[in-house]
Amino acid sequence: MAADLFWPGDDRAGDHFTSESFLWAMVDVESDWLGRPLTVPKDLEWLANESESGGNPVIALVGLLREQDEGVHRGLTSQDVVDSALMRMSEAAVVSVRRDLHAAVTRLAALAATHRDTPMVARTLTQHAVPTTFGFRVAAWLTAVLDADDTLADLDFPDQIGGAAGTRAAMVELGRELPPGVPRWHTTRAPVTRLGDALVGCTDACARIANDVVTMSRPEIGELAEGSGGGSSTMPNKANPVLSVLVRRAAMTTPQLAATLHLAAAQQVDDRADGGWHAEWATLRDLVRRTLVAASQTADLLAGLRVDPDRMAATLAGAGDAVLAEQRTMAAAAGHDPAPSYLGDAIAYVDAVVARAHSTLEESP
Repeated sequence: MAADLFWPGDDRAGDHFTSESFLWAMVDVESDWLGRPLTVPKDLEWLANESESGGNPVIALVGLLREQDEGVHRGLTSQDVVDSALMRMSEAAVVSVRRDLHAAVTRLAALAATHRDTPMVARTLTQHAVPTTFGFRVAAWLTAVLDADDTLADLDFPDQIGGAAGTRAAMVELGRELPPGVPRWHTTRAPVTRLGDALVGCTDACARIANDVVTMSRPEIGELAEGSGGGSSTMPNKANPVLSVLVRRAAMTTPQLAATLHLAAAQQVDDRADGGWHAEWATLRDLVRRTLVAASQTADLLAGLRVDPDRMAATLAGAGDAVLAEQRTMAAAAGHDPAPSYLGDAIAYVDAVVARAHSTLEESP
């Protein structure tokens, strides 16, 4: 895909959901239906220009493919090819997203275990609250990433084999042996909206980490720092938390993309939609690529993350006796003196989340 100055880091998404990969996926669908491999046409620009007249790229593509075999596309409709191609591309993209999430899980599990007892002050509504540990904070990050990965793992990527109106009339007329259980979701867009929601869950989880890194790397806090901060065009002394900023950028935009997918689903009408379907393609492309970029950037952010336990301890000490006010109240209510530690079951939580992470990594393909 051409370099994208509008979305720094877009190259991390590689060939996923490019026009070229879309073309390859559509030809793959047609080849599977025909029962033999077809050569992918090379004139992508011509095909893109011709797509406007039919409202989608399949009509022009079929014209080219029938130069190789007249039986191409018989019984299918354009939506069968586009939807099936999008699902195949999405499945490949999700594999890549999960690979980066698992890299993040590996690093987070190590950080949580290392810092399970590293004291720091918890913050609620931006203010000091009670004592906690950095391992507990990391375990919260890790939980979000594991939950996002579980949602991705539960996705399915069905082909669309329905024919002109979902009835498969042409296929039956042709005497095709139809594969059992293949869904027809022409106007029931749950496969797309579920995918969109799962991808947004990933950027939510990544932003959960980035938000804390941005805050905790402020000079007046200084508890965390990115491994190699980004520079400034005018201030050579700055080391900006660029990866965190870019991850936050993705999380600010992906929910609106998923909302567009839901709006398109709600606009389905009759037996094939008049615009709702067409709105999905570029929306899904942007959502997939931005999630890929964010997951990759998060993995790199965590790989280089620098932790300052001494600064954390100093901040906790500087918070003074106020952070134990709740403990004194609870101890008085319970009728005993305050315990030496006020961490509740934080350590047990860290251990449980780390164990869950190891189980996820062991089970991953």
